[in-house]
Amino acid sequence: MSVLPDLPTDAPTNLPSNTPHHKSTNTPENTPLFVLPTHIKSFVHRRGHITQGQKSAFDNHADKWVVPYQVQTLDPTQPFGRDAPTILEIGFGMGETTAAIAVARPTDNFLGVEVFQAGVGALLNRLHNQDIANVRIIQHDAVEVLRDMIAPNSLAGVHIYFPDPWHKTRHHKRRLIQAAFVSLLASRIKPDGYLHCATDWQHYAHQMLAVLSAEPSLVNTCQGFAPRPDYRSLTKFEARGLRLGHGVFDFIFKRQ
Repeated sequence: MSVLPDLPTDAPTNLPSNTPHHKSTNTPENTPLFVLPTHIKSFVHRRGHITQGQKSAFDNHADKWVVPYQVQTLDPTQPFGRDAPTILEIGFGMGETTAAIAVARPTDNFLGVEVFQAGVGALLNRLHNQDIANVRIIQHDAVEVLRDMIAPNSLAGVHIYFPDPWHKTRHHKRRLIQAAFVSLLASRIKPDGYLHCATDWQHYAHQMLAVLSAEPSLVNTCQGFAPRPDYRSLTKFEARGLRLGHGVFDFIFKRQ
């Protein structure tokens, strides 16, 4: 059983104890590899709009591409039906980039984590229409997925593109990229595996760079920000922002 490394001094210390549902499933055969306190969510459930097409995709195709969340380590060869490098994507939005990267890299497996059903439905539509076989989806909180389902030293890479910047100061505690989360995330990446993040919010970019640089098991592959790699294609939203002069910041760190 792995032991959680000491959290950095700037990690939250006023967090409540584990959730009741986590305790109730913590049996010897499925004990989580890490025991973390309940975290501050980086998302808020709102009654968002879901189109009929997205709902239909979810109803008709979830059985093929969606992996249920469970408090048990996932063997990637089971949902993908093959042994291949696994890339985790956290918060894939509408899935445009996820599908494009999966098509461009057919020898990799892509496990996308997203909480919002509209996004899951949109990606399911893309997977069905393009017949993409190397993507699977978990619709759940990414922190709990990492903690409960992803084995240490198992991921070939992680993608986190344009996480919510929570731009108001009082909401910064909700930002996904925090020291405790990065510690957990890094523990799940194989040595020489990579973590690729991107944001278009400058203040968040500098915070992300500082937090990632402070994690001892990660090393920056560039001096500061990285050029956008070819595999991360521009989304329509990002291209529009660039035309308007907005900055986009990429980071690529490697696990030591």
